[in-house]
Amino acid sequence: MGRKEPFYADIMDVHLEVTGSGHIVPVRLPNGKKFQFLVDFSLFQEPEYLKRNKEIRFNPSNVEFCLITHAHVDHIGRLPFLIKNGFRGCIYTTNVTKNIMPTALSDSAKVLRENAKQNKEKELYTEKDAKDVMQYVKGSEYNQWIQVRDNVRVMFFANGHLFGAAMILVQISYPGERDINILFTGDYNNKNLFLDLEPVPEWVYDLPLTIVQESTYGYMNSTEMQESFKDNVLKHVRNGGTVVIPAFALGRMQEILYYLKRLQEDKLLSAEVPIYVDGKLGIRYTMMCRNGLLGVKAKMINFLPDNVRFADKATKRTMMQGGGAKIIVATSGMGSHGPVQKYIPYYITSGKALIQFTGYVAEGTLGRRIKDTEFGQLVKIKGLLYKKEADVEYTNEFSAHAKADEMISFLQRFNHLNLVLINHGEMSSKEIFASRVFEEVQPKQVGILGQYFFRVNPYGLVTSKSAKFM
Repeated sequence: MGRKEPFYADIMDVHLEVTGSGHIVPVRLPNGKKFQFLVDFSLFQEPEYLKRNKEIRFNPSNVEFCLITHAHVDHIGRLPFLIKNGFRGCIYTTNVTKNIMPTALSDSAKVLRENAKQNKEKELYTEKDAKDVMQYVKGSEYNQWIQVRDNVRVMFFANGHLFGAAMILVQISYPGERDINILFTGDYNNKNLFLDLEPVPEWVYDLPLTIVQESTYGYMNSTEMQESFKDNVLKHVRNGGTVVIPAFALGRMQEILYYLKRLQEDKLLSAEVPIYVDGKLGIRYTMMCRNGLLGVKAKMINFLPDNVRFADKATKRTMMQGGGAKIIVATSGMGSHGPVQKYIPYYITSGKALIQFTGYVAEGTLGRRIKDTEFGQLVKIKGLLYKKEADVEYTNEFSAHAKADEMISFLQRFNHLNLVLINHGEMSSKEIFASRVFEEVQPKQVGILGQYFFRVNPYGLVTSKSAKFM
Protein backbone atom coordinates (compact mmCIF):
# COMPACT_ATOMS: atom_id res chain seq x y z
CA MET A 1 0.00 0.00 0.00
CA GLY A 2 1.14 3.54 -0.74
CA ARG A 3 2.02 6.06 1.89
CA LYS A 4 -0.98 7.94 3.26
CA GLU A 5 -0.94 11.66 2.38
CA PRO A 6 -2.65 14.54 4.24
CA PHE A 7 -6.35 14.98 3.39
CA TYR A 8 -7.34 18.63 3.04
CA ALA A 9 -8.94 21.41 1.00
CA ASP A 10 -7.57 24.93 0.62
CA ILE A 11 -10.21 27.68 0.41
CA MET A 12 -8.94 30.77 -1.41
CA ASP A 13 -10.82 33.86 -2.58
CA VAL A 14 -9.87 35.39 -5.90
CA HIS A 15 -11.51 38.67 -4.80
CA LEU A 16 -10.80 41.03 -1.92
CA GLU A 17 -14.13 42.75 -1.28
CA VAL A 18 -17.54 42.61 -3.01
CA THR A 19 -17.34 42.20 -6.78
CA GLY A 20 -15.18 39.71 -8.66
CA SER A 21 -16.57 36.89 -6.53
CA GLY A 22 -14.81 33.57 -6.85
CA HIS A 23 -13.24 30.83 -4.75
CA ILE A 24 -10.55 28.43 -5.95
CA VAL A 25 -10.42 25.24 -3.88
CA PRO A 26 -7.45 22.89 -4.35
CA VAL A 27 -8.00 19.45 -2.74
CA ARG A 28 -5.52 16.77 -1.69
CA LEU A 29 -6.72 13.21 -1.17
CA PRO A 30 -5.04 10.67 1.13
CA ASN A 31 -3.79 8.73 -1.91
CA GLY A 32 -1.75 11.78 -2.92
CA LYS A 33 -3.98 12.76 -5.85
CA LYS A 34 -4.88 16.43 -6.22
CA PHE A 35 -7.60 18.37 -8.01
CA GLN A 36 -9.20 21.80 -7.79
CA PHE A 37 -12.58 23.38 -8.36
CA LEU A 38 -14.14 26.85 -8.52
CA VAL A 39 -17.17 28.39 -6.86
CA ASP A 40 -18.32 31.36 -9.00
CA PHE A 41 -16.07 33.39 -11.29
CA SER A 42 -17.17 36.94 -11.90
CA LEU A 43 -16.40 40.43 -13.05
CA PHE A 44 -14.70 43.00 -10.87
CA GLN A 45 -16.67 46.27 -10.89
CA GLU A 46 -14.83 48.49 -8.39
CA PRO A 47 -12.52 50.87 -10.32
CA GLU A 48 -9.44 49.86 -8.32
CA TYR A 49 -9.87 46.21 -9.29
CA LEU A 50 -10.93 46.53 -12.96
CA LYS A 51 -7.51 45.51 -14.28
CA ARG A 52 -7.96 42.17 -12.53
CA ASN A 53 -10.66 41.21 -15.00
CA LYS A 54 -7.90 40.44 -17.50
CA GLU A 55 -5.96 38.30 -15.01
CA ILE A 56 -6.44 34.69 -14.00
CA ARG A 57 -3.96 33.84 -11.28
CA PHE A 58 -4.30 30.09 -11.68
CA ASN A 59 -4.34 27.70 -14.64
CA PRO A 60 -7.98 27.30 -15.83
CA SER A 61 -7.18 24.01 -17.56
CA ASN A 62 -6.34 22.52 -14.14
CA VAL A 63 -9.81 23.27 -12.74
CA GLU A 64 -12.02 20.17 -12.91
CA PHE A 65 -15.44 21.77 -12.35
CA CYS A 66 -17.15 25.00 -11.36
CA LEU A 67 -20.14 25.56 -9.05
CA ILE A 68 -22.38 28.61 -9.49
CA THR A 69 -24.38 30.17 -6.64
CA HIS A 70 -26.53 32.52 -8.77
CA ALA A 71 -26.73 34.41 -12.06
CA HIS A 72 -25.74 37.97 -11.17
CA VAL A 73 -22.80 39.04 -13.34
CA ASP A 74 -20.75 39.78 -10.23
CA HIS A 75 -20.78 36.00 -9.73
CA ILE A 76 -20.76 34.57 -13.28
CA GLY A 77 -19.45 37.43 -15.41
CA ARG A 78 -16.01 36.00 -16.23
CA LEU A 79 -17.06 32.45 -17.12
CA PRO A 80 -16.62 33.12 -20.88
CA PHE A 81 -13.11 34.44 -20.20
CA LEU A 82 -12.36 31.35 -18.10
CA ILE A 83 -13.31 29.07 -21.00
CA LYS A 84 -11.36 31.19 -23.49
CA ASN A 85 -8.33 30.52 -21.33
CA GLY A 86 -8.62 26.75 -21.15
CA PHE A 87 -11.31 25.63 -18.70
CA ARG A 88 -13.19 22.61 -20.06
CA GLY A 89 -14.95 21.18 -17.01
CA CYS A 90 -18.64 21.09 -16.15
CA ILE A 91 -20.38 24.12 -14.66
CA TYR A 92 -23.04 23.06 -12.14
CA THR A 93 -25.91 25.26 -11.01
CA THR A 94 -29.66 25.21 -10.43
CA ASN A 95 -32.07 24.81 -13.34
CA VAL A 96 -33.44 28.34 -12.90
CA THR A 97 -29.95 29.84 -12.91
CA LYS A 98 -29.23 27.84 -16.05
CA ASN A 99 -32.31 29.45 -17.64
CA ILE A 100 -31.04 32.93 -16.73
CA MET A 101 -27.39 32.55 -17.70
CA PRO A 102 -27.63 32.90 -21.52
CA THR A 103 -29.39 36.26 -21.21
CA ALA A 104 -27.15 37.51 -18.39
CA LEU A 105 -23.89 36.59 -20.14
CA SER A 106 -25.03 37.93 -23.51
CA ASP A 107 -25.87 41.29 -21.93
CA SER A 108 -22.55 41.28 -20.08
CA ALA A 109 -20.73 40.79 -23.39
CA LYS A 110 -22.58 43.78 -24.88
CA VAL A 111 -21.65 45.99 -21.92
CA LEU A 112 -18.01 44.88 -22.12
CA ARG A 113 -17.96 45.62 -25.85
CA GLU A 114 -19.31 49.13 -25.19
CA ASN A 115 -16.73 49.73 -22.45
CA ALA A 116 -13.90 48.40 -24.61
CA LYS A 117 -14.92 50.71 -27.46
CA GLN A 118 -14.95 53.73 -25.14
CA ASN A 119 -11.56 52.81 -23.67
CA LYS A 120 -10.08 51.84 -27.06
CA GLU A 121 -9.09 48.39 -25.89
CA LYS A 122 -9.89 44.78 -26.72
CA GLU A 123 -13.10 43.39 -25.24
CA LEU A 124 -12.74 40.73 -22.57
CA TYR A 125 -15.01 38.35 -24.45
CA THR A 126 -17.63 38.38 -27.22
CA GLU A 127 -21.28 37.37 -27.39
CA LYS A 128 -20.17 34.17 -29.11
CA ASP A 129 -17.86 33.44 -26.18
CA ALA A 130 -20.81 34.03 -23.84
CA LYS A 131 -22.98 31.65 -25.84
CA ASP A 132 -20.26 28.98 -25.80
CA VAL A 133 -20.44 28.80 -22.00
CA MET A 134 -23.79 27.04 -22.05
CA GLN A 135 -22.45 23.81 -23.54
CA TYR A 136 -20.64 23.23 -20.22
CA VAL A 137 -23.58 24.05 -17.91
CA LYS A 138 -25.57 21.36 -16.09
CA GLY A 139 -28.70 22.26 -14.12
CA SER A 140 -30.10 20.62 -11.02
CA GLU A 141 -32.98 20.90 -8.58
CA TYR A 142 -32.59 21.84 -4.91
CA ASN A 143 -31.90 19.25 -2.20
CA GLN A 144 -30.59 16.60 -4.59
CA TRP A 145 -27.11 15.09 -4.48
CA ILE A 146 -24.97 15.53 -7.60
CA GLN A 147 -21.86 13.37 -7.97
CA VAL A 148 -19.49 15.80 -9.69
CA ARG A 149 -16.43 13.51 -9.58
CA ASP A 150 -15.05 10.57 -7.63
CA ASN A 151 -14.88 11.60 -3.96
CA VAL A 152 -17.00 14.77 -4.39
CA ARG A 153 -20.73 15.36 -4.34
CA VAL A 154 -22.64 18.63 -4.01
CA MET A 155 -26.14 19.75 -3.10
CA PHE A 156 -27.90 23.06 -3.79
CA PHE A 157 -30.12 24.60 -1.09
CA ALA A 158 -32.71 27.31 -1.71
CA ASN A 159 -31.55 30.88 -1.14
CA GLY A 160 -33.76 33.97 -1.22
CA HIS A 161 -31.14 36.25 -2.74
CA LEU A 162 -32.38 35.82 -6.33
CA PHE A 163 -34.42 33.60 -8.61
CA GLY A 164 -32.49 30.30 -8.78
CA ALA A 165 -29.93 31.31 -6.16
CA ALA A 166 -28.39 28.57 -4.04
CA MET A 167 -26.22 27.83 -1.10
CA ILE A 168 -23.91 24.98 -2.05
CA LEU A 169 -22.80 22.10 0.17
CA VAL A 170 -19.62 20.42 -1.03
CA GLN A 171 -18.85 17.03 0.51
CA ILE A 172 -15.39 15.60 -0.13
CA SER A 173 -15.06 11.92 0.83
CA TYR A 174 -12.42 9.23 1.02
CA PRO A 175 -12.68 5.61 2.28
CA GLY A 176 -11.72 5.36 5.92
CA GLU A 177 -11.81 9.14 6.45
CA ARG A 178 -14.44 11.51 7.78
CA ASP A 179 -15.89 13.83 5.12
CA ILE A 180 -14.76 17.38 4.56
CA ASN A 181 -17.99 19.42 4.46
CA ILE A 182 -17.92 22.98 3.13
CA LEU A 183 -21.03 25.15 2.76
CA PHE A 184 -20.78 28.20 0.47
CA THR A 185 -23.66 30.60 1.18
CA GLY A 186 -23.11 32.78 -1.88
CA ASP A 187 -25.01 36.05 -1.61
CA TYR A 188 -27.50 35.08 1.08
CA ASN A 189 -31.04 36.08 1.95
CA ASN A 190 -33.51 34.25 4.16
CA LYS A 191 -36.59 35.51 2.28
CA ASN A 192 -37.92 36.46 -1.14
CA LEU A 193 -41.42 37.73 -1.96
CA PHE A 194 -41.47 35.81 -5.23
CA LEU A 195 -40.28 32.42 -4.01
CA ASP A 196 -41.40 29.53 -1.83
CA LEU A 197 -38.05 28.63 -0.30
CA GLU A 198 -37.46 24.96 0.40
CA PRO A 199 -35.96 24.58 3.89
CA VAL A 200 -32.43 23.32 4.38
CA PRO A 201 -32.74 19.63 5.38
CA GLU A 202 -32.40 19.14 9.14
CA TRP A 203 -29.50 16.68 8.80
CA VAL A 204 -27.33 19.46 7.41
CA TYR A 205 -27.38 21.29 10.74
CA ASP A 206 -25.66 18.33 12.42
CA LEU A 207 -22.74 18.11 9.98
CA PRO A 208 -19.25 19.14 11.11
CA LEU A 209 -18.92 22.14 8.80
CA THR A 210 -16.78 24.88 7.41
CA ILE A 211 -19.08 27.69 6.23
CA VAL A 212 -18.03 30.42 3.78
CA GLN A 213 -20.41 33.25 4.70
CA GLU A 214 -20.99 36.53 2.87
CA SER A 215 -20.95 39.82 4.82
CA THR A 216 -22.25 42.56 2.50
CA TYR A 217 -24.38 44.05 5.29
CA GLY A 218 -22.35 42.64 8.13
CA TYR A 219 -22.22 46.06 9.77
CA MET A 220 -25.97 46.57 10.35
CA ASN A 221 -29.05 44.84 11.75
CA SER A 222 -32.37 44.49 9.96
CA THR A 223 -33.96 46.83 12.55
CA GLU A 224 -31.66 49.64 11.37
CA MET A 225 -33.10 49.55 7.86
CA GLN A 226 -34.89 52.80 7.05
CA GLU A 227 -37.76 52.62 4.58
CA SER A 228 -38.18 55.76 2.48
CA PHE A 229 -39.17 54.56 -1.00
CA LYS A 230 -42.93 54.80 -0.52
CA ASP A 231 -42.89 58.31 0.96
CA ASN A 232 -40.43 59.62 -1.63
CA VAL A 233 -42.36 58.27 -4.60
CA LEU A 234 -45.83 59.26 -3.39
CA LYS A 235 -44.71 62.78 -2.49
CA HIS A 236 -43.45 63.50 -5.99
CA VAL A 237 -46.33 61.80 -7.79
CA ARG A 238 -48.89 63.79 -5.78
CA ASN A 239 -47.05 66.96 -6.74
CA GLY A 240 -47.34 66.04 -10.42
CA GLY A 241 -43.67 65.16 -10.78
CA THR A 242 -41.73 62.48 -12.60
CA VAL A 243 -40.09 59.66 -10.65
CA VAL A 244 -37.14 57.91 -12.30
CA ILE A 245 -36.20 54.62 -10.66
CA PRO A 246 -32.91 53.05 -11.81
CA ALA A 247 -33.31 49.30 -11.26
CA PHE A 248 -31.20 46.19 -11.65
CA ALA A 249 -32.71 44.12 -14.45
CA LEU A 250 -32.96 40.82 -12.57
CA GLY A 251 -34.84 40.69 -9.29
CA ARG A 252 -34.93 44.39 -8.42
CA MET A 253 -37.03 45.57 -11.38
CA GLN A 254 -39.62 42.88 -10.72
CA GLU A 255 -39.73 43.69 -7.00
CA ILE A 256 -40.17 47.42 -7.68
CA LEU A 257 -43.05 46.73 -10.07
CA TYR A 258 -44.74 44.52 -7.47
CA TYR A 259 -44.25 47.21 -4.80
CA LEU A 260 -45.96 49.77 -7.07
CA LYS A 261 -48.82 47.30 -7.58
CA ARG A 262 -49.24 47.05 -3.80
CA LEU A 263 -49.36 50.85 -3.52
CA GLN A 264 -52.16 50.80 -6.08
CA GLU A 265 -54.02 48.07 -4.21
CA ASP A 266 -53.71 50.08 -0.99
CA LYS A 267 -55.22 53.10 -2.79
CA LEU A 268 -52.06 55.12 -2.16
CA LEU A 269 -51.00 55.33 -5.80
CA SER A 270 -53.60 56.10 -8.43
CA ALA A 271 -53.87 53.56 -11.22
CA GLU A 272 -54.17 56.56 -13.53
CA VAL A 273 -50.51 57.41 -13.04
CA PRO A 274 -48.61 55.83 -15.96
CA ILE A 275 -45.77 53.48 -15.07
CA TYR A 276 -43.19 53.05 -17.83
CA VAL A 277 -40.69 50.20 -17.95
CA ASP A 278 -37.57 50.56 -20.08
CA GLY A 279 -34.62 48.26 -20.64
CA LYS A 280 -34.65 45.23 -22.94
CA LEU A 281 -32.90 43.04 -20.40
CA GLY A 282 -35.21 43.96 -17.54
CA ILE A 283 -38.30 43.49 -19.71
CA ARG A 284 -37.05 40.11 -20.87
CA TYR A 285 -36.50 38.94 -17.28
CA THR A 286 -39.93 40.29 -16.35
CA MET A 287 -41.53 38.20 -19.10
CA MET A 288 -39.51 35.14 -18.04
CA CYS A 289 -40.80 35.67 -14.52
CA ARG A 290 -44.42 35.87 -15.72
CA ASN A 291 -43.98 32.83 -17.96
CA GLY A 292 -42.89 30.56 -15.12
CA LEU A 293 -39.21 30.20 -16.10
CA LEU A 294 -37.77 31.65 -12.89
CA GLY A 295 -39.42 29.48 -10.25
CA VAL A 296 -41.87 32.15 -9.07
CA LYS A 297 -44.70 30.94 -6.81
CA ALA A 298 -48.10 30.87 -8.50
CA LYS A 299 -49.72 33.73 -6.59
CA MET A 300 -46.88 36.08 -7.63
CA ILE A 301 -47.15 35.53 -11.39
CA ASN A 302 -49.47 38.55 -11.74
CA PHE A 303 -47.11 41.05 -10.14
CA LEU A 304 -47.38 43.87 -12.69
CA PRO A 305 -49.16 47.07 -11.62
CA ASP A 306 -52.06 48.56 -13.54
CA ASN A 307 -51.28 51.11 -16.22
CA VAL A 308 -47.81 49.67 -16.83
CA ARG A 309 -46.36 50.35 -20.27
CA PHE A 310 -43.29 48.75 -21.75
CA ALA A 311 -41.20 51.29 -23.60
CA ASP A 312 -41.11 51.51 -27.38
CA LYS A 313 -40.28 54.45 -29.65
CA ALA A 314 -43.71 56.02 -29.26
CA THR A 315 -43.90 55.70 -25.46
CA LYS A 316 -40.33 56.99 -25.07
CA ARG A 317 -41.41 60.30 -26.62
CA THR A 318 -44.24 60.49 -24.08
CA MET A 319 -41.90 59.61 -21.24
CA MET A 320 -39.51 62.40 -22.13
CA GLN A 321 -41.98 65.08 -23.15
CA GLY A 322 -45.36 64.40 -21.58
CA GLY A 323 -46.41 66.41 -18.55
CA GLY A 324 -48.11 65.23 -15.39
CA ALA A 325 -47.16 62.63 -12.82
CA LYS A 326 -45.45 59.48 -14.08
CA ILE A 327 -43.06 56.80 -12.96
CA ILE A 328 -40.18 55.44 -15.05
CA VAL A 329 -38.50 52.19 -14.00
CA ALA A 330 -35.39 51.65 -16.13
CA THR A 331 -32.13 49.75 -16.16
CA SER A 332 -29.45 49.87 -14.95
CA GLY A 333 -29.46 50.04 -11.16
CA MET A 334 -26.29 52.11 -10.78
CA GLY A 335 -27.13 54.43 -13.67
CA SER A 336 -24.05 53.76 -15.78
CA HIS A 337 -25.63 51.50 -18.40
CA GLY A 338 -28.96 50.95 -20.11
CA PRO A 339 -31.71 53.45 -21.02
CA VAL A 340 -31.68 55.13 -17.62
CA GLN A 341 -28.58 56.95 -18.88
CA LYS A 342 -30.97 59.00 -21.06
CA TYR A 343 -33.49 59.75 -18.35
CA ILE A 344 -31.08 60.87 -15.66
CA PRO A 345 -29.56 63.77 -17.65
CA TYR A 346 -33.01 64.83 -18.88
CA TYR A 347 -34.64 64.92 -15.44
CA ILE A 348 -31.75 65.84 -13.15
CA THR A 349 -32.25 69.52 -13.98
CA SER A 350 -35.98 69.40 -13.14
CA GLY A 351 -37.15 70.68 -9.79
CA LYS A 352 -40.25 68.46 -10.05
CA ALA A 353 -38.37 65.19 -10.59
CA LEU A 354 -37.12 62.49 -8.25
CA ILE A 355 -34.32 60.09 -9.15
CA GLN A 356 -34.77 57.22 -6.69
CA PHE A 357 -31.95 54.69 -6.50
CA THR A 358 -32.94 51.38 -4.94
CA GLY A 359 -29.60 49.71 -4.29
CA TYR A 360 -25.85 50.00 -3.91
CA VAL A 361 -24.04 52.44 -6.20
CA ALA A 362 -20.37 51.58 -6.58
CA GLU A 363 -17.46 53.99 -6.86
CA GLY A 364 -16.99 55.14 -10.45
CA THR A 365 -20.67 54.78 -11.44
CA LEU A 366 -23.01 57.56 -12.52
CA GLY A 367 -25.17 56.84 -9.48
CA ARG A 368 -22.29 57.42 -7.09
CA ARG A 369 -21.23 60.57 -8.95
CA ILE A 370 -24.71 62.03 -8.59
CA LYS A 371 -24.85 60.97 -4.95
CA ASP A 372 -21.59 62.78 -4.21
CA THR A 373 -22.74 66.00 -5.96
CA GLU A 374 -24.44 68.58 -3.74
CA PHE A 375 -27.86 69.91 -4.71
CA GLY A 376 -27.49 72.92 -7.03
CA GLN A 377 -23.96 71.97 -8.05
CA LEU A 378 -22.76 70.81 -11.45
CA VAL A 379 -22.35 67.14 -12.31
CA LYS A 380 -20.65 65.83 -15.44
CA ILE A 381 -22.52 63.18 -17.43
CA LYS A 382 -20.96 61.87 -20.65
CA GLY A 383 -18.80 64.98 -20.96
CA LEU A 384 -21.66 67.44 -20.47
CA LEU A 385 -22.39 69.54 -17.39
CA TYR A 386 -25.80 69.53 -15.68
CA LYS A 387 -27.02 71.35 -12.61
CA LYS A 388 -28.42 68.96 -10.00
CA GLU A 389 -31.87 70.38 -9.28
CA ALA A 390 -33.90 67.17 -9.03
CA ASP A 391 -34.26 65.35 -5.75
CA VAL A 392 -31.94 62.33 -5.69
CA GLU A 393 -32.60 59.69 -3.05
CA TYR A 394 -31.15 56.31 -2.10
CA THR A 395 -32.61 53.39 -0.19
CA ASN A 396 -31.30 49.94 0.68
CA GLU A 397 -34.68 48.63 1.86
CA PHE A 398 -34.91 46.40 -1.23
CA SER A 399 -31.53 44.82 -0.67
CA ALA A 400 -31.43 41.12 -1.55
CA HIS A 401 -28.79 40.47 1.12
CA ALA A 402 -29.56 39.41 4.69
CA LYS A 403 -28.43 41.77 7.43
CA ALA A 404 -26.01 40.89 10.22
CA ASP A 405 -28.62 39.73 12.74
CA GLU A 406 -30.32 37.53 10.12
CA MET A 407 -26.99 35.96 9.14
CA ILE A 408 -26.12 35.37 12.80
CA SER A 409 -29.47 33.60 13.31
CA PHE A 410 -28.75 31.43 10.29
CA LEU A 411 -25.31 30.44 11.57
CA GLN A 412 -26.60 29.72 15.07
CA ARG A 413 -28.71 26.83 13.75
CA PHE A 414 -25.63 24.74 12.99
CA ASN A 415 -24.51 22.42 15.77
CA HIS A 416 -20.90 21.64 14.78
CA LEU A 417 -19.25 24.66 13.19
CA ASN A 418 -15.54 23.96 12.85
CA LEU A 419 -14.79 27.18 11.02
CA VAL A 420 -16.66 30.20 9.64
CA LEU A 421 -14.88 32.10 6.87
CA ILE A 422 -16.15 35.62 6.14
CA ASN A 423 -16.09 36.93 2.58
CA HIS A 424 -17.95 39.17 0.08
CA GLY A 425 -17.99 42.51 1.85
CA GLU A 426 -15.97 45.68 2.16
CA MET A 427 -13.08 45.04 4.51
CA SER A 428 -14.64 47.02 7.36
CA SER A 429 -17.89 45.06 7.02
CA LYS A 430 -16.04 41.73 7.01
CA GLU A 431 -14.13 42.64 10.17
CA ILE A 432 -17.22 43.88 12.04
CA PHE A 433 -19.23 40.80 11.10
CA ALA A 434 -16.37 38.39 11.90
CA SER A 435 -16.23 39.81 15.43
CA ARG A 436 -19.96 39.27 15.87
CA VAL A 437 -19.75 35.70 14.60
CA PHE A 438 -16.92 34.99 17.02
CA GLU A 439 -18.89 36.36 20.00
CA GLU A 440 -22.48 35.36 19.15
CA VAL A 441 -22.12 32.11 17.19
CA GLN A 442 -18.97 30.81 18.87
CA PRO A 443 -17.71 28.39 16.22
CA LYS A 444 -14.36 26.75 16.86
CA GLN A 445 -12.66 29.43 14.76
CA VAL A 446 -13.45 32.44 12.57
CA GLY A 447 -11.38 33.68 9.63
CA ILE A 448 -11.56 36.47 7.05
CA LEU A 449 -10.99 35.49 3.44
CA GLY A 450 -9.11 37.76 1.05
CA GLN A 451 -5.51 38.25 2.02
CA TYR A 452 -5.29 34.75 3.54
CA PHE A 453 -6.37 31.29 2.50
CA PHE A 454 -7.43 28.55 4.88
CA ARG A 455 -6.57 24.84 4.83
CA VAL A 456 -9.28 22.60 6.28
CA ASN A 457 -9.57 18.88 6.93
CA PRO A 458 -12.46 16.77 8.32
CA TYR A 459 -11.82 18.16 11.82
CA GLY A 460 -11.57 21.85 10.98
CA LEU A 461 -8.79 24.34 10.41
CA VAL A 462 -5.29 23.07 9.68
CA THR A 463 -3.55 26.36 8.94
CA SER A 464 -3.92 29.76 7.30
CA LYS A 465 -1.40 31.31 4.94
CA SER A 466 -0.94 34.45 2.90
CA ALA A 467 -3.00 34.15 -0.30
CA LYS A 468 -0.98 34.18 -3.49
CA PHE A 469 -3.92 35.56 -5.47
CA MET A 470 -4.02 38.89 -3.66
